[in-house]
Amino acid sequence: MDFLASKSNEKIRAAVSVRDSSKARRESGLFFLEGARLCSDAAENGIKIFRAFLSRSARKKYSGYCDRIISVSEEIYEISDEVAAKLSDTQNTQGIFCVCRVKDISDGVNELRADGKYLLLENVQDPSNLGAVSRTAEALGIDGLIICGGCDIYNPKALRASMGSALRLNIIVRDRAAEVIDEANGKAMLTLASTPDKNSVRITDVDMSGGIVCVVGNEGNGVSQEVMNACRMRVTIPMGGRAESLNAATAAAILSWEMVRK
Repeated sequence: MDFLASKSNEKIRAAVSVRDSSKARRESGLFFLEGARLCSDAAENGIKIFRAFLSRSARKKYSGYCDRIISVSEEIYEISDEVAAKLSDTQNTQGIFCVCRVKDISDGVNELRADGKYLLLENVQDPSNLGAVSRTAEALGIDGLIICGGCDIYNPKALRASMGSALRLNIIVRDRAAEVIDEANGKAMLTLASTPDKNSVRITDVDMSGGIVCVVGNEGNGVSQEVMNACRMRVTIPMGGRAESLNAATAAAILSWEMVRK
């Protein structure tokens, strides 16, 4: 196992670039993970780990996690505490980092199942919201999370907020939400656009027995008019208080629950 002591090492600079830049992630097909649990989850769930960086203290303190990571990593490096500080995106680093390969979607996992229950996020920007939605969707048994624009699912903050769910959940990344809705309509799925408009159909009154794609929009602007028009139905979450709308992650949680509870 090679030892890396310099913060300016080419491999360290490449890892930082993948951590900080969505463009670097897209072009390289790589993403960055930090932390014993998250990196171990990647190893356990078939994520291909390109490079693992482990501090000496981490290998002692988190030996079980590190052994799991080492067993599946293509390249493994021991790093100094100074390098760990350079790689870290958190206040108190555990000294465990992985650069991983983005999942190969050529095997058809990016296709919609006509009987599936999907949540579509249109241009959701906040990585904390994206991570929280991923965690809730996995917990409730949603068949897939569709990401159209907005925050990159491989944003490190989104991955941490998901608590590993984004590594296990079926994530579908598409360019245009309206095209996804057209595809779902063509499969005779129920397509729902969520809105705070009280004149819309109450989500509690919708028949959820078949395949569904339910759209949650941008934090500030909601679902776009194009997507709103493409969906078969506009739905709203009944609210009895004075608030006019809900946080995107909260709305997504309620909509997901309604999709699966019946």
